[in-house]
Amino acid sequence: MAVRAVVVEADGGSRGNPGPAGYGAVVRDPASGEVLVERSEAIGVSTNNVAEYRGLIAGLEAAAELGAVEVEARMDSKLVVEQMCGRWQIKHPGLRPLAARAAALVDRFESVRFSWIPRERNRHADALANAAMDAAAGKPPKRAAAQPPREVAAADSAARAQAREVAARAATRTAGTDPATTRPSWEPRPSFTATRLILVRHGETEWTVQHRYAGRADVPLSDQGRAQARATAARVAELAPSVAAVLSSPLSRCTATAEAIAGALGGIPVRPQDDWIECDFGDWDGMTFAEVREQWPGELDAWLASTRIAPPGGEPFTAVAERVDRAVAALREAYPGETVVVVSHVSPIKLALRDALAAGDAFLHRLYLDAAGISVLDMWPDGGVAVRSVNDTAHLAAR
Repeated sequence: MAVRAVVVEADGGSRGNPGPAGYGAVVRDPASGEVLVERSEAIGVSTNNVAEYRGLIAGLEAAAELGAVEVEARMDSKLVVEQMCGRWQIKHPGLRPLAARAAALVDRFESVRFSWIPRERNRHADALANAAMDAAAGKPPKRAAAQPPREVAAADSAARAQAREVAARAATRTAGTDPATTRPSWEPRPSFTATRLILVRHGETEWTVQHRYAGRADVPLSDQGRAQARATAARVAELAPSVAAVLSSPLSRCTATAEAIAGALGGIPVRPQDDWIECDFGDWDGMTFAEVREQWPGELDAWLASTRIAPPGGEPFTAVAERVDRAVAALREAYPGETVVVVSHVSPIKLALRDALAAGDAFLHRLYLDAAGISVLDMWPDGGVAVRSVNDTAHLAAR
């Protein structure tokens, strides 16, 4: 029986850090506070942080088993909350696999919000964790004073009935502006009513050839990159003789490419926009992929496993996706029936295409975008999307 939204409260600890450890997790109905599921387990000798992550994982697994699509995860562990939000680095190697496992679970839901709460507001999960720690230490379970039985939501409870009603309404909601929920159709749409985005990756740089992470570092175009920009400008002018705007990431490898395109379109002014800047790769910026694999193997594995994990000192892809989604929505609103050229980087363009195709995160690792490649997508006001081309490089081979 599926419920749409739940609250997960999780905790964990050890007697000695490391010491006999255990965790507890509670899944509640957000409206009534009724307990839907309890989970707890003694995990032998471990640390507080490992136990806390195990509690979070158990709570998320329970929420997934209930069929929830929206989760609010509450913990009194500041470390776990900040790491899962991508604001703190995961320095301890023993926590990285657990963080990656939790992040993979998070990706199964439509939305997950993490909140820190004081320990006194996490008493239920704390009590379960303490009982598990006692079990790990070989202590007999404590005899509790007589008290009314704790209410756990039954299959026919009002809370679950309400959740089923909400889920049914969500399943039949009308199409909106989200490509993932827009009504499917084979019917051709008139392109003149669409906002057309011509997405261009910047020309080649020295770091492109050297396979280095190039995030916020302002690496200029190489000679080859400038030649690519000229060829791309001619191709864009062929694709769209009439263009309403040329937008660009503020980094020079993009603005130089955009200036070439704008010149071929009759001198349209280039408008830099921060939302289209590349992902911040933090400490990895300027390093080769092999160097990152050698120096940060755990962090790299965690980053590859989830878009919610940030490189050390950088930003997660979820943050990039949020600003790209905002930028795309603004263009659809501002330029109905017109064509806009956007010159950006690998990550923002991949994320825009992922969302246009309603694809999963694996798409980001399976799509290759060449320097100066062109992708075209149309967007309609009701949320309809047509991806017309991806990574077109014919103009580069021909020149």
